[in-house]
Amino acid sequence: MSVVSSVEELTPAWLSAALGRQVDEVTASPVGTGQIGTCFRLALTGDPALPATVLAKLPAADPAARALLANPYRTEVRFYREVLPTVAVRTPRLHHAEIADEGGDFVLLLEDLAPATQGDQVAGCTVAQAEDAVVNLAGLHGPRWCDPTLLDVEGLALNGPDDAALMAELFGPAVEMFVANLAGLLGEADVATVRAVPAVVEAWALARTERFGLVHGDYRLDNLLFPPEGRGVSAVDWQTLSLGLPARDLAYAIATSLDPAERRTAERDLVAAYHRALRAHGVASYSLEQCWDDYRFAQLQVPLVAVFGQAYGARTERGDRMFAAMTARSCAAIRDLATFDLLDARSL
Repeated sequence: MSVVSSVEELTPAWLSAALGRQVDEVTASPVGTGQIGTCFRLALTGDPALPATVLAKLPAADPAARALLANPYRTEVRFYREVLPTVAVRTPRLHHAEIADEGGDFVLLLEDLAPATQGDQVAGCTVAQAEDAVVNLAGLHGPRWCDPTLLDVEGLALNGPDDAALMAELFGPAVEMFVANLAGLLGEADVATVRAVPAVVEAWALARTERFGLVHGDYRLDNLLFPPEGRGVSAVDWQTLSLGLPARDLAYAIATSLDPAERRTAERDLVAAYHRALRAHGVASYSLEQCWDDYRFAQLQVPLVAVFGQAYGARTERGDRMFAAMTARSCAAIRDLATFDLLDARSL
């Protein structure tokens, strides 16, 4: 099939071919803000077996942005096509995926999970919602835990020395941009914690590679859809999928979702719930004590993502508040859990 890249090209004829059922009419309405790409809810009429609605993900409208984002687009398409059938994480079901051989043109047709609602990164969530999220996360990590065949998947690789060195080189200046951009939104203790990360981030990125798996990379509330009643959260936005220490996602999810007082009370139970779910997915040789230690160690995932995301992404008022909330919660966790104590040369 042809690769469409704009909502105008999602015609009844094209959708009929993509979905394998007759589409007579389609009505599109935008979803989200379209900073990374564009998303539309498509209301369909035609074959009675058609879903009433599907979500269409398309590239950014700006050609320059589209070219820059080609690799993340390719990563997400690869996740839905190749990786999702091999794991147990809840995420929208794939109806159709196409991506151009070169450049950033792509289209994903995904299950519409409405009336599930997007989490709110600024507001945070309940402990019950956090538990639902980390148990679902184990469905990404567990089925392919330390699976060497992941290294054969195009676009997935563990960090090497050159990758870590480049990241560290870029991270230091980004920290100063980040601190300047969020002046007045971060406390002095949090600024000091963020400024301590560049000295250790290169070694941190290369450590603990004996335990690796699929890492979502941005598993936070804004990328989670919660059903209106009960459990059953689903994860979206798979452009940042990579390989690494699985606890990076766990630390990121818990630290960014809960206010420090709630986290301190609940985090042992949340890590234990995640660990039980891992065992249910067949991970037998990973103790709860190792999981807790990795959770402490992995806390630097939050400032790493937040600093780069805020310093180099498109700024919005809500985005600044979001990054500030994430960072304040994360820095409290780093201090509470003595993460830097795990980062000396003897224990890396």
